[in-house]
Amino acid sequence: MKRSRVNDILREGAGFIRSFGYALPPFADWTPAEMKARRAEIDGIVKARLGWDITDYGGGDFATKGLFLFTVRNGDAAALKEGRGMLYAEKIMISRRDQLSPMHRHVVKAEDIINRGGGTLCIKLHASAPDGSVDPESPVTVPCDGILRSFEAGGILRLSPGESVTLLPGVWHAFWAEDSDVLIGEVSTVNDDLTDNVFAEPVSRFSEIEEDEEPYRLLVSDYPAWLGE
Repeated sequence: MKRSRVNDILREGAGFIRSFGYALPPFADWTPAEMKARRAEIDGIVKARLGWDITDYGGGDFATKGLFLFTVRNGDAAALKEGRGMLYAEKIMISRRDQLSPMHRHVVKAEDIINRGGGTLCIKLHASAPDGSVDPESPVTVPCDGILRSFEAGGILRLSPGESVTLLPGVWHAFWAEDSDVLIGEVSTVNDDLTDNVFAEPVSRFSEIEEDEEPYRLLVSDYPAWLGE
């Protein structure tokens, strides 16, 4: 993706998020220069990979296959092994109308996906086969706001604003917005986008950026180059 396109998506997305009354944390508005100047005090942001995240999954067509994310909070994977501490994460996301987030599952993360407003959020569901691959035949059952709902393999769950689903590790899911763009909330166990996403088809979780202009805001994938580990 060109940096100019990323910058445009960031500006549009931030406005869309705030149009629903969702207030982002102050560091969402920091420029790259401000983040570099404050590097000594933002280790928690950098290490937890909090902030902006835009992906076209390596396909080069964000409108067709992509996702807009902002990680608001994130715990420590080491705490999961200890069973205590900050074991949770939160994201706010945007799925554009007919924009696919491709079929994937998580190894560790359990997540609540919440339609925070806009159109209908469509989620295609599959169970995992014994080897972890997509099971093309078995039904899948998921809790939706405390009520269990069952679907045939490949069935589509449709969530209206205010509705949510709990997806446990191993549940394959792909999603997109229907009718109009959707603001999505995600509340989960600790999030690790580097190792905990398993895709049904080969994709790149993070996009290669062509630097045709200066970044408006840093993406989490920019942190190593701009801010160090």
